[in-house]
Amino acid sequence: MGNPMNSTPLILTDDADGIATVTLNRPEAYNALSLPLMRELLAQLKKISAARHIHVVILKGAGRGFCAGHDLKEMTSSQDQKLHDETFQTCSKLMQAITQLPQPVIAQVHGIATAAGCQLVASCDLAIASENTKFATPGVNIGLFCSTPMVALSRTVSRKHAMEMLLLGDMLSAQRAYEIGLINRVVNEESIEESVQTMAKQLATKSPLTIRTGKQAFYHQIDQGLADAYNHCSKVMSCNLNSEDAQEGINAFLNKRPAVWKGC
Repeated sequence: MGNPMNSTPLILTDDADGIATVTLNRPEAYNALSLPLMRELLAQLKKISAARHIHVVILKGAGRGFCAGHDLKEMTSSQDQKLHDETFQTCSKLMQAITQLPQPVIAQVHGIATAAGCQLVASCDLAIASENTKFATPGVNIGLFCSTPMVALSRTVSRKHAMEMLLLGDMLSAQRAYEIGLINRVVNEESIEESVQTMAKQLATKSPLTIRTGKQAFYHQIDQGLADAYNHCSKVMSCNLNSEDAQEGINAFLNKRPAVWKGC
């Protein structure tokens, strides 16, 4: 669905050298997750999922911040329960689409990542933030507990750290977000673009089949019991070993030459 109120696209997408850059494009609203924006982002992710030439996705925000969460003005403009249900259901579908995407997703975070914006960071596979970034799940401060952000947050950081963020609603520095495992790296503001591109390019050199297999297995096993997780991953690894890319990679390693991936 497009944006009938504005000709400016809500999502900008560009791809080069196997890397797709997806930009949330509501800078005037700190890229708040309106229902139209989430629908457009879901549609873009669906296209990217089927694009075999795209190996890595970078998710970023236009303007002064990454994402301020849900659009509170949109949500409070109507008392329609169906609209509210659709908003949170669409958001949940979006977060799951990111983890289900075959390609790894790197969040390039600057400015702020609050509420559902923090959820978005937690849902991405990797995250790099500039040193001035602030993170929070502040819903408790306005009487609306960040229950859906809690799902991604509690699966990314420890319980105690998740509960501290959810119950207090305080802003966290990028350094603190790094310390609790919400993000992978903190870099200075001038080098964030370069840092994210360097990571994306490194990922793009890997076998797309191997990355896809590993990401899918990771999210499948993460909530399983130990025995079930080992059982599942043993089967995955056995299948992976018999793939052309694994055979090529092992042969290339043993013969000290670069591998040539086929993606199968």
